[in-house]
Amino acid sequence: MTGIKFVVREGALPGRLPVQRLARNCVAECTLAAAGLAARRAGLAEVPMARVDDGAVATAFLSERHLLINGRAPVNFAPLSRFWRTADGWVRTHANYPHHRARLLDTLGVPEDAAAVEAALAERSALDVEEAVYAAGGLAVALRSPEEWAAHPQAAHLAKRPLVEQGRLDTARVRAFAPLGASPLLPAAGLRVLDLTRVLAGPVATRTLALLGAHVLRLDAPRLPELPDQHADTGLGKRSATLDLATDRQTFEELLAAADVVVTGYRPGALDRFGLSAEALAERRPGVVVAQLSAWGAYGPWRERRGFDSLVQAATGIAVLEGSAQRPGALPAQALDHGTGYLLAAAVLRALTEQSYEGGSRFVRLALARTARWLTDGADGRGDMAERDLGSDSYDGPEPWLSETDSALGRLRYAMSPVSFEGGPADWGRPPVPWGTDAARWC
Repeated sequence: MTGIKFVVREGALPGRLPVQRLARNCVAECTLAAAGLAARRAGLAEVPMARVDDGAVATAFLSERHLLINGRAPVNFAPLSRFWRTADGWVRTHANYPHHRARLLDTLGVPEDAAAVEAALAERSALDVEEAVYAAGGLAVALRSPEEWAAHPQAAHLAKRPLVEQGRLDTARVRAFAPLGASPLLPAAGLRVLDLTRVLAGPVATRTLALLGAHVLRLDAPRLPELPDQHADTGLGKRSATLDLATDRQTFEELLAAADVVVTGYRPGALDRFGLSAEALAERRPGVVVAQLSAWGAYGPWRERRGFDSLVQAATGIAVLEGSAQRPGALPAQALDHGTGYLLAAAVLRALTEQSYEGGSRFVRLALARTARWLTDGADGRGDMAERDLGSDSYDGPEPWLSETDSALGRLRYAMSPVSFEGGPADWGRPPVPWGTDAARWC
């Protein structure tokens, strides 16, 4: 394939579904988008050659598991985040955050004890648990087969939408980029990205933009709890600040006035009351690129529901395909999160490139459940030519794609980025910082 070379390593992300193909294709799209924007900004006659190595991809798709902080392994799932038997099947809960855990326990009327939760769920139907926990603001999804999900109204809405939705919001002038330096080629250099995302796909996207030279400022509500290990894993290259949008709108407007990209990862419509819809942002900041991410999509009866990768796997039939209806399984990585993150970064880079030719504020929109549909449909893409490029090799573990650095958090071991092209960056320019320790301003 012109412009990209692949190193195929069998067994890097083993599964019944083509998750390795999905991961390779997502990274390929992001790498090609990065190389294309780099060529545009540097005035190159040819786009730099991209390289996608299955070993780097597999390691990056498991980055939250490979992270070590002073030798300590991260905590990725709380004890109450798992599959549970119900009276008629299975239900998947997500209780990593304290407020979600409290709502689950309140709904079931039990203390924080796995045996008590198990006993309570065993007496109820999976769909009853799903609806009751959702109504209380918690997170639980009934296990569905692929056929059951296909018959769900939300699946019907997703089937009508492309994997990556994108569009133009206005007629803002053509974007003029400052020229790039010779080494390394940083296609996002000088761009300012407001990161309003949380676990895990959105932070993966903005982490990638930071690798490529963007100034990424992550903003979180000061009273909304965050998981420190996941924040460390996805915080490479970024700054982290807290800001209450309800009481400090002036600071946000000052940040927006100088932002090039705004990335949001909350439920569709959840931030509209703060004037953060794509249309409202473009009206106040012409020329902005607005990237929106959700679990279930921006349309349909589940559009306002919270969700995470593990819940989407359970609802869309993936857990049955990777296991069975009698014993649900899981993908070898949180591939919906990571894959959607790289696709989101790619969409932002392509929107920026298009702006340099055509202008216009832009929006891009992705959903974990739509990525899940792509996976179950085969995840076809550019990487399908991989076997014809650099041949095959073995995957003998993640060590070649792990690195270490000192940080304010301690000594970190982390997964290196799989986004690689000739002349491009080899690593992030700065380590992650503790949550909320930076000022809410551009440097």
